[in-house]
Amino acid sequence: MATAAKNTEDTPAAPKPARLKHPAFLLPDAMQALQALGGAVAKSGLPPRTAELVSLRASQINGCSVCIDGHPRIARKLGETDERLFAVAAWRDAPYFTAAERAALALGEAVTRLADRPDPVPDEVWEEAARHYDENALAGLVLAIAGINVWNRLNVATRQPAGEWKP
Repeated sequence: MATAAKNTEDTPAAPKPARLKHPAFLLPDAMQALQALGGAVAKSGLPPRTAELVSLRASQINGCSVCIDGHPRIARKLGETDERLFAVAAWRDAPYFTAAERAALALGEAVTRLADRPDPVPDEVWEEAARHYDENALAGLVLAIAGINVWNRLNVATRQPAGEWKP
């Protein structure tokens, strides 16, 4: 009796197992520091939805499945639309973003991709962000970008699986 081949085209591949329990959970002082950084960003005056859009874009660039899965959930709770979330990867060509959000996304991309060009954060990119955000909000934006890049690197380096973090 012949058996039919199992159709695996529609079955998601099992993710590789994590290499290590998340470092921020292993070292509670690290988690406290990361949470404190996030708390400072929240008090900076940077709009929370902008922080989430920038976090999602940096996570897309860095290939962090945990954050690509989680940050849209947070953004939706803040009132963000699927239309805008789906367009973040192509924000330059999508009509859905304000000039301030575009400036934040451009700065987020530049700071995330520091090694991609001789002048990692061009003056034009910085000045456009500074035009839209006061000093505290701009500081919050830079810290938000730095923070998401830390989370992305921790998650990617240790192969944390998407779907376990449900913000």
